[in-house]
Amino acid sequence: MEVLAECTAKAMIHCAAEKINITDWLFTLRDQEYQSCSVSHIAGGSSISQDGKKMSINVERIADNLLIQHYIEEIGEKNHCRVNSMSDSFSALGRTKLGITWELKVRRLTANSCEFTNKVVVRSTKEFLESLKSVNITDIEVVKIQMLQNVAEHNAEETPLFAADIHNKVLRGKWE
Repeated sequence: MEVLAECTAKAMIHCAAEKINITDWLFTLRDQEYQSCSVSHIAGGSSISQDGKKMSINVERIADNLLIQHYIEEIGEKNHCRVNSMSDSFSALGRTKLGITWELKVRRLTANSCEFTNKVVVRSTKEFLESLKSVNITDIEVVKIQMLQNVAEHNAEETPLFAADIHNKVLRGKWE
């Protein structure tokens, strides 16, 4: 699968990194909490995959693309979480699939501050490339430019709001 867009956004959280469990945060994020972190977020929840792994299910609209994501845990550490989804994508192209990796990290900066990193990588699928071909889009570079812009705008909006949600949970003693 070819990388269509890769974007990283960062935000400061004013608390000790040791007080955060980023994997627990992702898999216990409530629907309303997810929705409040972006105007593009429609619904969020969690489940278990068929092979027993944790799954974060998200529905969001980025640009004119409705995405239904079933993120399955790949890395589930206290300060590092990476999940992968073969996401359903609904757009003017019709229904297709995109491979999306979502990676979250917390890195200690000082005793009372840390950096939250939110990285998204979008990959093509055979179905997606066929969808482009069906509407005579042959220049994948144009698609990549637009997709990166859309993902970057979305990531820039949600990252500080995710960080604020994490910080509020630390203040409430969620991971003590």
